[in-house]
Amino acid sequence: MKHLAAVVFNRLRSISSVRMVGLGYLSYILFGFILLSLPALHTHFVKPLDNLFTVVSAVSTTGLTTVTVGDDYNFWGQLVILILIQLGGLGYMTFSSFVILSTKKILDDKSKSVAHTVFSTPKDFKIEKFIVSVIIFTAIAEGLGAIGLYFVFAGAGVPAPLWSAIFHSVSAFCTAGFSLFPAGFEGFKDNFWLNGLVSILSLIGAMGFIVCVDVWRKFKGDVPQVTLTTRVILSMTGWLLVLGTALLFLTETYGNSVPPETRLMSSFFQAMTAFTTVGFNTVAIGTLSKSALMLIAILMVIGASPAGTGGGLKTTTFSAIWALMKSAAGGAREVKIYGAEVPDDRIRTAVATFTFYVSTLVIGTYLLTLTETAPFLDVFFEAASALGTVGLSMGLTASLTTLGKFLIIILMYIGRVGPLTFGMALYVKPELIFDDDKTDLAV
Repeated sequence: MKHLAAVVFNRLRSISSVRMVGLGYLSYILFGFILLSLPALHTHFVKPLDNLFTVVSAVSTTGLTTVTVGDDYNFWGQLVILILIQLGGLGYMTFSSFVILSTKKILDDKSKSVAHTVFSTPKDFKIEKFIVSVIIFTAIAEGLGAIGLYFVFAGAGVPAPLWSAIFHSVSAFCTAGFSLFPAGFEGFKDNFWLNGLVSILSLIGAMGFIVCVDVWRKFKGDVPQVTLTTRVILSMTGWLLVLGTALLFLTETYGNSVPPETRLMSSFFQAMTAFTTVGFNTVAIGTLSKSALMLIAILMVIGASPAGTGGGLKTTTFSAIWALMKSAAGGAREVKIYGAEVPDDRIRTAVATFTFYVSTLVIGTYLLTLTETAPFLDVFFEAASALGTVGLSMGLTASLTTLGKFLIIILMYIGRVGPLTFGMALYVKPELIFDDDKTDLAV
């Protein structure tokens, strides 16, 4: 038995870090599926495939569901879902690494390599201190968010306001989009405090801990300026918020006799929820115009930022591709962002990520058109939402066929692991993955 355990242990240590990340999330899914399949966690019978769908959606922090979480699962089922959201949002091994660090104060080389892959950090980054800081930062952000949301829900007469506040605070920070309310936040579309609190939690989670610390150090005067990555993330976040809000405000009425201030708040929230990939909604997505749906789909594809809890292509990857296009159009040999030259290996990584992402989206959409009878826009929107781990839907999720559910499950899983990481895990030889910084997934 000891010999077998040693063989298994050595075999696990020989697995490349990108493959370990993929297997790690699969272990979360298996663990969650076993728990969530227990009848004691249901208010009534839930099919195994729907339990699996919910678990994958939680671990991938997507938010697409084929059942109603608040109605089909009791408190214990909801608690399991919340734990899976937290584990998925923090990233594979983050919590277990924190437990190890609380006693040993150091990680082995394999754990460090996996952590660097999960958080897309450079190899010389002090990952131990980073992990501890992420856990503390997450606890503070979610705790403050829960306090604020408690007063919102208590004032609105929501049953069990404390549990709803905790659940939605974690879901927002982890950009999961899971809600205990059947219609999401549609009943709160004109509630400024809920819109504001959820937006702050989602933006902080989507931008990531590194950006928040970088901005705080600049604010205190510890550093003369923020890093280039932070500048890119902040500028992209600002532009996406402004342009997305403005275009939605100008093209959508959200129903008859909706006051301008409510229209503006709804436009801001839907733009925010799309590119942070949090997936909450204050309006019925299926009622929006085709132009609005296309805009939201574009924001979902661009996605959040590296080292954050969101999904999508990532703002830094999109910025690198945009800079490459400008460079090629202008005939320049160097690719620059804010005057700083982007290394060739980062450009190659960005192009590879973009190629994998778009290819996966196209293939996923095509396969869904074979299994579903819904209009093409509904299918494409569903695929983009699943791969971007967003959770917004035009209403197709609940009516998915069995094959359609499996396809969405696969897209959500790939979206959480990351299309490029997923591709590397399938095709790249383990000994070639971490030879140098060219495989660093920082973009």
